[in-house]
Amino acid sequence: MKIFFLSLLIAVAAYVVAAVGGYFLIHKLSSNTHDKSMEATMTAAFVLGPLAAIIAFIAAYFYLRSH
Repeated sequence: MKIFFLSLLIAVAAYVVAAVGGYFLIHKLSSNTHDKSMEATMTAAFVLGPLAAIIAFIAAYFYLRSH
């Protein structure tokens, strides 16, 4: 159970880092001129953050389980 919750904590941290970093990257690099801030917010919150959290959870779980 300890490994699961530690992996979950790492996943939450990865979500925050990916969402914040993704927001700034999309805001800086997007060519959308109509609603750039909405695009950056939605993509960071609903695509990049969850994707990073899932990958981080799986990687942390297997890494912590093997050690």
